[in-house]
Amino acid sequence: MDNNKIKILFADTDGEELVKYFQGKDKYEVVGNVNNGQDLVKLAVSTNPNFIVMDVMLAGMDGFMVLNNLKKNMPTLPKIVFISNISHSGFVTKAIKEGVDYFMVKPIMPENLEERLEDLKDNKLEEDAKNEKQLEEKISNIFISIGIPAHIKGYQFLREAVKLAVEEPEIIGSITKRLYPTIAEKFETSSSKVERGMRHAIEVAWNRGKIENINALFGLKIYSSNEKPTNGELIALIADKMLMEG
Repeated sequence: MDNNKIKILFADTDGEELVKYFQGKDKYEVVGNVNNGQDLVKLAVSTNPNFIVMDVMLAGMDGFMVLNNLKKNMPTLPKIVFISNISHSGFVTKAIKEGVDYFMVKPIMPENLEERLEDLKDNKLEEDAKNEKQLEEKISNIFISIGIPAHIKGYQFLREAVKLAVEEPEIIGSITKRLYPTIAEKFETSSSKVERGMRHAIEVAWNRGKIENINALFGLKIYSSNEKPTNGELIALIADKMLMEG
């Protein structure tokens, strides 16, 4: 599987022409075409597509029910394109209000759908850049409040670690095998230096005596001056806070 391809999941009983069109394009990967709402949710969760193009009227559950299930089961929603024979304004307004990114009325020309997907993809890149900047600002504010200075290398390592843990929470369970090597590769250093740099940053914070700020940050009195978190504990705590705050 080519991770650089744009993954599209279709849910359209008469969408064979659309599917064949995108299967014939090297830049796209069609990960499925189903006509059942339950199957769509399962496949979306397992394949994590960039786009879902679905008819509003599906067997099992309609498009709005599918959308609600996706919100509950996916940390980040793909871009959603509704396609339908129904076109009255109230229906379209409801779809957009519920979080649908684009609404197209059948019949649909494959070339027109591709143009819409490209527009949405560009918007997604802008949104991702904006969200990443906001996340970095939040992490930096937390580090400053708990006394981790920005000029030391461990600050950069910890910030990158929190970003990775927000994007992929399960990476916390593989700190030595995955987290440290990933950060080491980005900063062109070794895993052992990443681990030591993080530990040094935490020690600097504790030596500055801002324990009250740390406990206030998480709403619990979980640390004292005589005990400090491991690298993994601090990363997990801050990442969890970021996720809970959206």
